[in-house]
Amino acid sequence: MTLRLMTYNVHRCVGTDRRLDIERVAEVIAAEAPDVVALQELDVGRLRTRREDQAHRLADLLKMSFHFHPAMTVEEELYGDAILTALPERRIRAEGLPLYRRIPGLEPRGALWVEVMLGDQPVQIINTHLGLVPQEQRRQAAALLGDRWMASDGWTAPGVLLGDFNAAPASATYRMLRAAMRDAQSPAGQGTGRSIATFPSSFPFMRIDHVFLTPGLSTLRVWSPRDARARLASDHLPLVVELELTAAGTPVPAAAGPSVAAGPA
Repeated sequence: MTLRLMTYNVHRCVGTDRRLDIERVAEVIAAEAPDVVALQELDVGRLRTRREDQAHRLADLLKMSFHFHPAMTVEEELYGDAILTALPERRIRAEGLPLYRRIPGLEPRGALWVEVMLGDQPVQIINTHLGLVPQEQRRQAAALLGDRWMASDGWTAPGVLLGDFNAAPASATYRMLRAAMRDAQSPAGQGTGRSIATFPSSFPFMRIDHVFLTPGLSTLRVWSPRDARARLASDHLPLVVELELTAAGTPVPAAAGPSVAAGPA
């Protein structure tokens, strides 16, 4: 069985031409026909984007169900991440991730865990968007590798952690996650090893959007659409990964990963 995933930071559906266009983002997604879409930077009910519920609107356009987690709430305005799919699904967890309080004013971050059914096989999927500060990123990665998430009893193979990590492969955050899981783009993940950058969309040279895999999944194909529409629709390009299910149902104890010293928040 195969599973096609997309991770896509949609920049509140405002393109590099500064135009708000939810339909254009939906067209970029639909062109790649993913089974599951992990989206970051969605606005829901925000004045700056005409009070649209972007998660709901995209799900309607794509004929998918969705779960949305607001990492940031300002009165009735929400901003966060979503998982969309046409597969049978259920939400497992949606929570905020640790802040780095030594730097005031950092944007809150969160994660969303959904289980989808591929035939009769459950697949665990966590979508996240980590912060910009390395110390903050490492704390957030450690939380995802910890007891509430990938070290919990519910996290079993096959599973996928994906999203915008704001962390390049040379970073400590990436190395933490890579020590616990396989990068879908690496030869060890049965990928080609060819590095696919997705940011910025106009001239992509940074690889900060990632897909990490547990055992039980292998990479068939990795790509990023680079047509004119995709380059305009957001400041990121989507990253698309086609996976093959190879085994299932086993715990993943290695997901606890390396620890990070607690220290001051």
